[in-house]
Amino acid sequence: MTIRRSDMNPIMAPNQVVASNPDWEVIGVFNAGVAKYKDEVILLLRVAERPLNDDPTVYLTPLYDAASDRMTVRSIPRTDDIDFSDVRVIKTPAQNYLTSISHFRVARSKDGIRFEIDDKPTILPGSMYESYGIEDPRMTQIGDIYYITYSAISEYGICTAMMTTGDFVSFERQGNVFHPDNKDVVIFPEPIGGKYYSLHRPSCSHYGQPVMWIAESSDLLQWGNHRFIAGVRDGLWDEGRIGASAVPFLIEEGWLEIYHGADKNNRYCVGAMLLKKDEPWKVIARSELPFMQPEQRFEVDGFFGNVVFPCGALVEGNIVKLYYGASDTYVGYAEVPLDLIKASLKKED
Repeated sequence: MTIRRSDMNPIMAPNQVVASNPDWEVIGVFNAGVAKYKDEVILLLRVAERPLNDDPTVYLTPLYDAASDRMTVRSIPRTDDIDFSDVRVIKTPAQNYLTSISHFRVARSKDGIRFEIDDKPTILPGSMYESYGIEDPRMTQIGDIYYITYSAISEYGICTAMMTTGDFVSFERQGNVFHPDNKDVVIFPEPIGGKYYSLHRPSCSHYGQPVMWIAESSDLLQWGNHRFIAGVRDGLWDEGRIGASAVPFLIEEGWLEIYHGADKNNRYCVGAMLLKKDEPWKVIARSELPFMQPEQRFEVDGFFGNVVFPCGALVEGNIVKLYYGASDTYVGYAEVPLDLIKASLKKED
């Protein structure tokens, strides 16, 4: 049993995507939600862009201005009191900004490998809570509707918002479903005991750590009864942070959740946890070692390297088809035997 990465990896790269503005450049296409629609595989891509800049004395940060409903650019002088140590963030004494802004773009494929990417953005930032961009969509099909959860980034923090679609042509925003700071929200694909469930990852600023919780809902919009279900583990591959990645899917033993974890050096790997079928807030087993880790060049080197980060998977028989972000730059594809994932699980005490 081995993971089979596509010989065409990375299956998507920034140079395959047309920038939304002629004065901007695409620096990443990654962390895509995935769904089957009719006879096609649909990816909802996160596309990260930034303004072209030939002035070494300033940094240009892109922003969405909700009041005017347009993209803008702010110029920030490169002074000694500004921290540029993280390539993703500009830390000023007043507030932090992102070095790029993300939108979503649909890509379609008949074979799940060769995709046609829309020439223009499918979904741009659209509210005051999305002024720094929209990121990392996950898509859950319930009936004929696809529920898309995503991170909405702004000066107010990281909310999780939701939109719905029935055809991947028109989309309806449903607003913020989790307040800041919260991300990595995935919705279970069917009700359990008459209630809907979602996994989420609140950020605890004082006492806690970035760990996984579960919530329940009667209408997919109002979420409550929040409970902790799984934490980080000292000395292991997921000692720094964890979060849900793919939509959970049901196997004979229970709900299988493919999740991401990072160590204290921000190396992101992929593992799984098995949740009880009728009580999904109970963890039965969990990967002691990751079943997938950054190995290939495009996974190790990039805008933010040493990252494999799935936001979606398709399950066909004993094969899990994993679409994953690599080094915050590319989309990769891998086929993982279900038995390999199950073999990585160790029963919880």
